[in-house]
Amino acid sequence: MVLEALSQLVIALISLIRELGYLGIFIGMTIESSFFPFPNEIILIPAGALVAKGQMNFFLVFLAGLSGSLAGAWITYALAFFLGRKTVDFLIDKYGKFLFLTKVRLRSADNYFKKYGEITIFIGRLIFIIRHLISLPAGFAKMNFWKFTLYTALGAGIWTVVLICVGFFFGSNVNNISKIVAGILFGISVIMTLVYAFRKTKKSN
Repeated sequence: MVLEALSQLVIALISLIRELGYLGIFIGMTIESSFFPFPNEIILIPAGALVAKGQMNFFLVFLAGLSGSLAGAWITYALAFFLGRKTVDFLIDKYGKFLFLTKVRLRSADNYFKKYGEITIFIGRLIFIIRHLISLPAGFAKMNFWKFTLYTALGAGIWTVVLICVGFFFGSNVNNISKIVAGILFGISVIMTLVYAFRKTKKSN
């Protein structure tokens, strides 16, 4: 039932992307690349399906997706760089619940960055949850902007190509695409629920 509802949502999203075009992909990826946990799979896989149908251009979809990823990452990086950790923590306390953002998630990304260093920016772009927050520790650490941009572009670029190709190679059937994306979203939801339950259990012990 849930998967069927998600499939219908994805089909509607494909129609929306077709209407908004490359600008819609750019806006969606900008949101996704900031600290709002919006899965880019729901944008790029349907876009890949439209590429397969000849309704969109592969290179332009990639360019829109990568540009949006960079824009969102720059916004988050700038907030951390100029506002600093205390101000960002204050904003999370006040408004974090509206963005599904908590200090616990930020600390996870922070620790990940401290443990693995600047290469985390590249690796983190490939990991769900981490990729939405990894720009914040980079900004706090005042990481070199151009190095940050390079690592972000490499990580986001690889993931963008992968997702477009998934949509492209399964793009002959929109229903197939909707089921794939719905399955991914459902899997992400289950994982997030299990992680949340595990943390709650750990805290209560």
